[in-house]
Amino acid sequence: MRNALRLVLALMAAAAIASALGGCGREGSYARDGFELQFSADTLSFDTLFTAQGSATRQLRVYNRSGRDVELTSVTLRAGRGSRFRLNVDGDTSMVARHVEIMDGDSIFIFVQVCIDPDDRTQPFLVEDAVVFGNGQSVPLTAWGRNAVYHRAESPYSVVDCEHWDHSRPHVILGTAAILDGHTLTLGPGDELYFGPDAMLAVDSNASLVARGTAGQPVLFSSLRSDGWYSFLPGQWQCIWFTSDSRGNVIDHAVLRNGTGGVRLYPRAEATVSNTVIAGMSDCALIGQGGELRADNLLVYDCFATFTALRGGNYSFNRCTMANYWNYSSRTVPSLLLYNHMPQAQEAQDLEAVFRDCIVWGSRHDGEVLFSDDGVHRFDCRFEGCVVKGMDDAEDPLFVDPQGDDYHLDEDSPATGKGYDFGE
Repeated sequence: MRNALRLVLALMAAAAIASALGGCGREGSYARDGFELQFSADTLSFDTLFTAQGSATRQLRVYNRSGRDVELTSVTLRAGRGSRFRLNVDGDTSMVARHVEIMDGDSIFIFVQVCIDPDDRTQPFLVEDAVVFGNGQSVPLTAWGRNAVYHRAESPYSVVDCEHWDHSRPHVILGTAAILDGHTLTLGPGDELYFGPDAMLAVDSNASLVARGTAGQPVLFSSLRSDGWYSFLPGQWQCIWFTSDSRGNVIDHAVLRNGTGGVRLYPRAEATVSNTVIAGMSDCALIGQGGELRADNLLVYDCFATFTALRGGNYSFNRCTMANYWNYSSRTVPSLLLYNHMPQAQEAQDLEAVFRDCIVWGSRHDGEVLFSDDGVHRFDCRFEGCVVKGMDDAEDPLFVDPQGDDYHLDEDSPATGKGYDFGE
């Protein structure tokens, strides 16, 4: 028994010595200087960020192709604790990652985020730093920051202070922001509104939104995120919602993009939308539910549907291009849906919809218009001088490049003189 115990102890000691010797040999095989790493980017850049809002995560891949196993004594930020950037070095989120090993032919990931504190600047400003590696190499980091005015919804909404609206900065809407009864929000050239997930601007009964931009400085309604693939991702916010009896609403020379419902009108709400581009809506660019809409010179594209009339209403479209080449999901319904009733509901009223010199075209083979008449209420839908897919043997309007979102008309287009006027 005693001999067996001695044998076990001897074997354990031998294993420990072998392990120590092996560890020493492995430790000695790491290079700590005299090598160069390769990186997936020369500079890691972030799109414009609003102050106090965290960024998307950027990824930097670090390759070891030196022919040796290497150890970085440290990976950190040049600005130290004062930096607006934050690192995650292969899972290590400490301020300084130490003893980072990279085998020959292997790589590690570094994830970078940035958060910028607000200040009093009204113009975008540049924030810079660098990831510094223990072998002396570095990768610059850059981000543009912008200060903004925030509207954070308190249950159930935030109230828009129309009389003291700050036109010198962009506005960020989180949740629902409401223009209350008796008030008018007036927006001018270059005003910008950015919306967080599920956010919307609601215009109350007897309240108004008057947004008048110019061709060179349109009023912008867009998603809060615009970095990377978010720049073209539909459905990132809700809509501009004109509630019942909202009056005197005007949107002229504006851009609406990457939302869900674009402009939505409830019963007896009225609005004029003109010289405006609506793009990237995951549901429908314009929805009328018994409202009254005049639309002049609109370009609507890259939306699941362009216009839907439900339970009637009064609508007039002049010189509008409604192009539907939606490819984010399968689309079985037409681009234009005209109902004088609410499907699967007992709500209906008269519908009058007139389209003059418009182009309604898209990728759906069976045409781009659907009519639904309840047989009881008035149903008056007219197309005058229009090019509409699926009607009257209309010819392809020959957009220059619909896949590249260029909806100018080719010089041989049969639709010349119709649709959106680019004003060039």
